[in-house]
Amino acid sequence: MQNCKHYQIPQIHAKIIRNGQDQDPFVVFELLRLCSNLNCIDYASKVFRRTQSPNVYLYTALIDGFVSSGYYLDGIRLYCQMVNEFIFPDKYAITSVLKACGFGLALKEGREVHAQALKLGLSSNRSIRMKLMGLYGKCGEFESARQVFDEMPESDAVAATIMITCYADYGLVEEASGVFNRLREKDTVCWTAMIDGLVKNGEMNRALEVFREMQRKNVRPNEVTLVCVLSACWHLGALEFGRWVCSYIDKNNIECNYIVGGALINMYSRCGDIDGAVEVFSRMKERDVSTYNSMIEGLAMHGKSTTAIEMFREMTKRGLKPNSITFVKVLNACSHGGLVELGFEIFHSMTSSHGIQPQIEHHGCMVDLLARSGRIEEAYSFIERMKMAPDHIMLGALLSACKIHGNFELGERVAEMLVNCDDADSGTFVLLSNVYAASGKWKEAAQVRALTKEAGTPKEPGCSLIEVNNEIHEFLLGDIRHPQKENIYRKLEELNPMLKREGYSPATEVVLHDIGERQKEWALAIHSERLAICYGLISTKPCTTLRIVKNLRVCNDCHSMIKLIAKITKRKIIMRDRQRFHHFENGACSCGDYW
Repeated sequence: MQNCKHYQIPQIHAKIIRNGQDQDPFVVFELLRLCSNLNCIDYASKVFRRTQSPNVYLYTALIDGFVSSGYYLDGIRLYCQMVNEFIFPDKYAITSVLKACGFGLALKEGREVHAQALKLGLSSNRSIRMKLMGLYGKCGEFESARQVFDEMPESDAVAATIMITCYADYGLVEEASGVFNRLREKDTVCWTAMIDGLVKNGEMNRALEVFREMQRKNVRPNEVTLVCVLSACWHLGALEFGRWVCSYIDKNNIECNYIVGGALINMYSRCGDIDGAVEVFSRMKERDVSTYNSMIEGLAMHGKSTTAIEMFREMTKRGLKPNSITFVKVLNACSHGGLVELGFEIFHSMTSSHGIQPQIEHHGCMVDLLARSGRIEEAYSFIERMKMAPDHIMLGALLSACKIHGNFELGERVAEMLVNCDDADSGTFVLLSNVYAASGKWKEAAQVRALTKEAGTPKEPGCSLIEVNNEIHEFLLGDIRHPQKENIYRKLEELNPMLKREGYSPATEVVLHDIGERQKEWALAIHSERLAICYGLISTKPCTTLRIVKNLRVCNDCHSMIKLIAKITKRKIIMRDRQRFHHFENGACSCGDYW
């Protein structure tokens, strides 16, 4: 039975029946396990129903099958049926049904099983305790989970890993760290759970610190660890650290499969080194759809739209079937490259050639494509013809285009739709306020800001990161926390007259505060990306490329200023903002001043 395929199961079953073994519990048990392993759970259910007086082992085998196939409630119902038939569960049956309760978030049923385990004297079993912790943790019942955990031996790394994962999944990072720090002996899985938990909760710097500590303790990471670390690297823009991880993978002969390779491609492309991403892609032996998706996205973000389209065509020629995500990436590539006709051709091919129904994000790409190309009225008509309601991202892209192209009449109509969007975030309201201000409608701009305050929509503060000598430095607007703050601001003052000689004129009209002209200029000068660039200039050798990561869209004034800084200092400055990558060099930007 071990080497057979799913289509051979009926033949095997027929032979079992002919041999008169269809009621033999040992034979039926193996058949049920085979069906489960080959994801033939419907056939397993039929075999079970034909079995007379099934024992606890047969029930457990089918419960396991339901769980592995994702039919958690069916597994729980089967367990209840077994108990109602007065068949006493053993530790394996209880472990299996608790797993179903955990995945199905069936807290009530899980508590009942816990009570049964106590009555049967099985609650001290290690496997049962593990599953109980997982159940309570997944359901957010941390008091119960902690009670079970505290009954475990202090050195149990597996139990600690379960608690760390459950705490992290609910955003309780400090509680997860507490469990992690108290554990004396940690294995690779435990270290990985802590790093993964920190990454999922946005604690990227701490994740890298834990990884460094893991290295100091000589604990060998596995591929999951490295994927988590690479994720932290690209969030921070920590290219040098990411390169070190890449070197570690090569030196330790870790297979660059599509999971590790995909993580490396993401790291390189999102840290501004698209050539590094292409190199990783070219030497990968196995590539799946997600690998191509990552590569297409990276090329598009860096303005290499034509190459991204070629990559898409290569993927389909190789027989790989593009998915919904692929089309989001490739349509974005068309948008960044202004390839309107090709974009529509690919959009229509989704249904005609690939059988994929376009979703809201695909329609959003088409609106962005038309808006970026200056065809604003067409973009608005496209929205009106849609069978679904537009979201705030789509309307925001169109509103931004209205502002850039000076079409304030259409902008007002879009603005009205945007105000009524339930999912609008702080960035949307900031854009809306700026559009009103740009068209001289100060009263409306003030009303939008007041509306934002009333709604309690928190404004995300601008934050820029720069990596220097393998260390990440963070800057906020007007930041004075950095040890080198005096030298940073001195450099800022030094650059101002040079920039003005090159024709830079601060766009003070975008500063929506009732302050003097001089104060408005200073309010622009202390944006986080400018401070990060100044730190990079004073901390690196001449001609070194500066790489900045900003969490928000770079403003027009900073964009103009950075182009001139790149020209004056003869530096290449690569910035990743919320929209895309900007490669500043010799007074120009790769985005063509549209982003």
